[in-house]
Amino acid sequence: MSSASLFALLSVGVIATGGGPLPLEAAVHRLATEHRPGPLVTVFRAVTDTGTAVFPYVVALAAGAIAAPALDPDRRRMGAAGPATGALAFAAWLALGQELRFGLMASFARPRPARQDWLVHASRWSFPSGHTTSSAMAAGLLVLALLLRRPPGHRWWAGLALVWAAAVGASRVWLGVHWAGDVAAGWCLALAWTGLATLILTRHGRIAPARKPPADRHPGGRTAP
Repeated sequence: MSSASLFALLSVGVIATGGGPLPLEAAVHRLATEHRPGPLVTVFRAVTDTGTAVFPYVVALAAGAIAAPALDPDRRRMGAAGPATGALAFAAWLALGQELRFGLMASFARPRPARQDWLVHASRWSFPSGHTTSSAMAAGLLVLALLLRRPPGHRWWAGLALVWAAAVGASRVWLGVHWAGDVAAGWCLALAWTGLATLILTRHGRIAPARKPPADRHPGGRTAP
């Protein structure tokens, strides 16, 4: 099942329950609120703060700067300002995704869990989770950039980005401000948004085709069979 299809399925569940929790969501929420050791809460409070405000945009800017040479390797379109242009383009894509997320959130207007369960401040509505979506979109852009450029250690950095996005989502449930479905919807929306970015870049020729390795040659200059 595609991420967009799963998001649609989660949306149907939210509508069907009138915004209330599904049985699995209620069970996860109860598990989270009943198991809150102090060290875990401290870590999750620190992690959740990275899922909003400027931090996701810093990640998106870095991703765009990393991806710029791969998007236009001969710089015919980007010119000398390639990294800056790439950084701004990726940050703009994140901002556009944020607008989409906010529009969806306002449309569903799903209530959050009971306020007495919150361990951090939260505002507006619950579905999809804003912190989760922001961090996952930024992480998706960074993973895309790393896969385009493949610098040394790119797999480790990509894995770290995904772990960060997963931790931000988990923190929202454990801190009591979101249902599990809100977080899952944020991940699905971010995955679909990153996939759309990849499709656009590919169709408009912004992703350079992989170069074939040079053929082996015999000492006499003839190409090896």
